[in-house]
Amino acid sequence: MVDVAIKSTDGHPLVYLPHHDYYSDALLRDVLSKVHSFAMVGASANWKRPSFYAMKYLLKKGYRVMPVNPSRAGTEILGQQVYANIADCPGTLDMVDVFRSSEAAYDVAKDTVANMVAKNIKVLWLQLTVRNDKAAELAEEAGLTVIMNRCPKIEFARLSGELGWSGINTKIVTAKVLRPPRA
Repeated sequence: MVDVAIKSTDGHPLVYLPHHDYYSDALLRDVLSKVHSFAMVGASANWKRPSFYAMKYLLKKGYRVMPVNPSRAGTEILGQQVYANIADCPGTLDMVDVFRSSEAAYDVAKDTVANMVAKNIKVLWLQLTVRNDKAAELAEEAGLTVIMNRCPKIEFARLSGELGWSGINTKIVTAKVLRPPRA
């Protein structure tokens, strides 16, 4: 019997990292409590796009969000200056949040790793439906924490009690004080 390595369309072996199939609430809470500023790569000025309302929500929760979108660089989204790339973002970034396709995530991971020391980046977060194990492997080898196929807006809301497991606000009246996942 001969072992056959499955290869991607570019001829390289496919990478699958099973530890990215599940993330504990403790890990997500820890990441969200330590992150204060991040670049949102693929941010959109279109109010109908998920990146727009995720950015709006996270800004209201006190995060510093810097939109990164080369085609909108120099303009503003939700009152925040838009930058062409991660390197152009001023100051430090705790996290890079990727609102791009799974295929584009590898290039964003390379850019994140290239800027991680200068920007003090600790986390690479790929949005819902975005999974690129090769990008995760690259980022983890550089020492970054990687979260894939999750949304920080949804996880923040879920962990703080604002959102039920079904993905909607349950509107249940309660005396329970809702706490954000921040420490």
